[in-house]
Amino acid sequence: MEKKLILRGVLAGAVAGLLAFAFARIFAEPQIAKAIDYESGRDAAQNALDKAAGLPVEAAGSELFSRTIQANLGIGVGIVFFGMAMGALFAVAYAVCLGRTGGLRARTLALLVAGGGFLGMYLVPFLKYPANPPAIGHEETIEQRSALYLTMVVCSIALLAGAVWLGKRLQARFGNWNATLLAVAAFVVAIGIVMLLLPQYGDLGYNRDNYGNQATETPLPLTDAKGAIVYPGFPADVLFAFRFYSVGAQLILWAAIGLVFAPLAERLLQPARQDAPAPSPKPDPLPA
Repeated sequence: MEKKLILRGVLAGAVAGLLAFAFARIFAEPQIAKAIDYESGRDAAQNALDKAAGLPVEAAGSELFSRTIQANLGIGVGIVFFGMAMGALFAVAYAVCLGRTGGLRARTLALLVAGGGFLGMYLVPFLKYPANPPAIGHEETIEQRSALYLTMVVCSIALLAGAVWLGKRLQARFGNWNATLLAVAAFVVAIGIVMLLLPQYGDLGYNRDNYGNQATETPLPLTDAKGAIVYPGFPADVLFAFRFYSVGAQLILWAAIGLVFAPLAERLLQPARQDAPAPSPKPDPLPA
């Protein structure tokens, strides 16, 4: 049974990945292109400053894949495989919850697990460490940033599972509604403490030493030796649009996983009875 559920989860994840890719290709990819153009322009301005100061200028490296391939095949394959992986994890979580949630229907449980996946895997970590387009983030801090984000995801999932467990434990004493409110409050307090304890990206050692007291790694305006701005900071509207569409793509992904998986799971768990009488091909004769 578990293998069949996971197979259906992978299938639902593949479909969800295709839908999320279509959304991201239409809305998020133009923001990525703008970020890359900004990065290229900023690098050119920095090279001009270095050349004027007599510093060595690094030659631009050639890309292994063109932007067309990256924007279509690359992002498409990546999102579909990501969707399949999330679908498999979703199915495992669904199998764990099955039989432990009272009288919930298979469809309802699938939608609730998908909502929990979106909340725990993406939205809550996003509130602390939001997604960034190209040109934001320093190569020297990528390992630290990845570790912090992974820590945030793990804490989010663990605390969300703990909140569900707490709500079930409190249900008999306080009732379903009050138990749910108490569990949600406990989750908000706990995850808030975690967010306060984890540092901002700008607080990392490399960023402190090289860029001062900044909350993020978003590029500031580039200035020359006299302090004059020679290239603007990263456009705020591009950053907002990229993050907004990133949330939209993840929402589509998790919603599609739940909606596609729900009927598949229901057919598997509640098959039609084989001993049900077949409908009569002819109507019964009227009584005389």
